[in-house]
Amino acid sequence: MKDNIYVSRPWLKFYNPGVPADVELNDELSVGELFDEATKRWGKNTSLIFYGTKITFGDLRDKVDRLAAALTAMGLKKGDCIAMLLLNSPEFVICMMAAFKVGLIQTHISPVYVSDEIKHQILDSGAKSIICQDILYEGIEKTGITFENIILTNISESLPRLKKLVGTTVLRGVYQKMAAPSPNIYLDKHVHKLQDIINNAEPKPPNTKIKPKEDVAFLPYTGGTTGAPKGVMLTHYNIVSNYFQNKAALQELELGKETFIGFMPFYHAAGLSALLLSLFGGFTCVIVTNPDIDDIIQYLVQYKVSYFLGAPTMYEILKDHEKTDRVNWGKMKLIESGADSLHENTAKEWQERTGTKITEAYGLTEVVAVAHINPKGKEKYGSIGVPAPSTYAAILDPDEDTFLDVDEIGELVLSGPQVTLGYWKNEEATKECEAIVGDRRWWRTGDLGQMDQDGYFFIYDRKRDLIKYKGLRIFAREVEEVLKRHPSIKDAGVIGVRDPAVGQNVKAVIVLESDARGRITEPEIQEYCKDKLAHYKIPKIIDFVGEIPKTDIGKVSRREIRAEEE
Repeated sequence: MKDNIYVSRPWLKFYNPGVPADVELNDELSVGELFDEATKRWGKNTSLIFYGTKITFGDLRDKVDRLAAALTAMGLKKGDCIAMLLLNSPEFVICMMAAFKVGLIQTHISPVYVSDEIKHQILDSGAKSIICQDILYEGIEKTGITFENIILTNISESLPRLKKLVGTTVLRGVYQKMAAPSPNIYLDKHVHKLQDIINNAEPKPPNTKIKPKEDVAFLPYTGGTTGAPKGVMLTHYNIVSNYFQNKAALQELELGKETFIGFMPFYHAAGLSALLLSLFGGFTCVIVTNPDIDDIIQYLVQYKVSYFLGAPTMYEILKDHEKTDRVNWGKMKLIESGADSLHENTAKEWQERTGTKITEAYGLTEVVAVAHINPKGKEKYGSIGVPAPSTYAAILDPDEDTFLDVDEIGELVLSGPQVTLGYWKNEEATKECEAIVGDRRWWRTGDLGQMDQDGYFFIYDRKRDLIKYKGLRIFAREVEEVLKRHPSIKDAGVIGVRDPAVGQNVKAVIVLESDARGRITEPEIQEYCKDKLAHYKIPKIIDFVGEIPKTDIGKVSRREIRAEEE
């Protein structure tokens, strides 16, 4: 039978020494308990470095426990959803771990979302409380949503004393221009300062009973075929399992001895995965709020970073950057790429420049983060690598739900302990992504690819037409639906066009209503999108056409649009 190709896991023979076929899983261990184990083991070691401020694991545990106790005192209880709109900072880590400890469901909102996107996520998740960066609060206010608790934090809270007065300089660009709300906002009894409630609480959180396999811990939002973002239910068991899978696959990293630089957004699956590996593995994480390339290079040298994770766009920049050679890349234990497909030319040019190889990995929000990784020293250019320990992967005929042979192209499906329970309050969408084939529950990734004879997997196309801008995901249909709401737009199709500097830019082909032709311009359409889409989702390129290519059932044929681009 064809399924035996995948069940036999041919990729195991390419695992590096020490990497197990399966990891030992604990279905009674919560994320909070895993964190407690790490902080007890490495209490005196530095956990976080933030623009010169060093926080030990012990100090981090103290702050987490205080906030966990404070959240409980505010009336939040296990199973409640709390929203978080936070930049990369120690406060992100503290708030995340505190929520895990007391069994809250946390949903993290992208800092670049506009109010309509924020409103959808908050209302859909049912969050009644929010923790927010003060300079981002305006977006929350514009939603008009009333919260039971609003907790605000300032970027300077964890900065060294000498840097507090110039804290906004770490933000640069768009964030630096944003203003914190008036101090009068704290006159509202529902509004609190994060630092105050941490300082005033005892480090004695309640002993919350967590059911790891049942209790949802994390509710990130991802797009889908409808374009409307959906909440992905990730349990404590999913998160803990994926940590152990990731740790087992990366044998070159030593517990308690590595330094990692966290510049990828923590709310994003790739950035989150590396952050959790750092926290639970006893690493030192150098947190960067704003990914300025010169700062990153400086910290790589200053802190002797041993584990580097970046999106392909970061490597596009670094391979040509004048200061790249200041870093001794050869001494790093792992240089990893995630969040998007790494172009083969980028990988080769990087190797020519630095003498090192990039280890490409693959994952998606629905499996926490990590599903595949290239074994170090056995990397294949263009491949996402082999499935992580305790992970089964297969290529499925998307029409017939049958397994395909080696080298045949179909939909990548995954099975393992890290796979989501499904979509939040959306059984229909969950069923669409589930496939019961053989004796396993498989999750449809929406990615088209193949497996070679060695068990290495390759991705060739996005079934759901994902567009990637600097590692951030954009769903074509979501943009199309916004465009179609414009009264002068009759029809629209959206694709991604390659740009080495950012990955992909959004391109829209638009059919105007007859009375609007010649009157509506590109800038007018882009301006229309500004309060409806995050800036990176707004079409950078717009072509006005007479007709949009369609499939035989009337759907926009983005494949044909892309073909016209080539």
